[in-house]
Amino acid sequence: MTGATTHILRASLKARVYRDIEIEAKSSLYALAETITNAFKFDFDHAFGFFSRLTGNLFESPVRYELFADSDASGKSHSVKRTTVARAFPRVGSKMLFLFDYGDEWRFQVEVTGLREAAPDAFYPRVIATAGKAPRQYSVSEDEV
Repeated sequence: MTGATTHILRASLKARVYRDIEIEAKSSLYALAETITNAFKFDFDHAFGFFSRLTGNLFESPVRYELFADSDASGKSHSVKRTTVARAFPRVGSKMLFLFDYGDEWRFQVEVTGLREAAPDAFYPRVIATAGKAPRQYSVSEDEV
């Protein structure tokens, strides 16, 4: 691969509820987070992070990238705006947990399923496959019923 490359990532909420996304390798994790939330028709209006631990206490992950890393005095988190997809997901099979909305805790497992050369006439990022119905981001309140 000599030109621009893309990553194909599967963002899964459950085994049969996922979106496959193709994004340029040089894109930021911030762009990936926005693409994932858009693919599930969620509002992109909450804090989020990518964590190397897939279960348990995510905030003890040895590697983590968070929205507010620039203001993290402990220095344990890296920036989602300055980190590329290629750096966080270096090879096929790389996985991280994308936690969106620290209150409601939407947990997406994100895994690299493929790498390829970018098509010269394609627009990225793009959703290339879907499975399952996306859940509602917000539950219906009693006032709406």
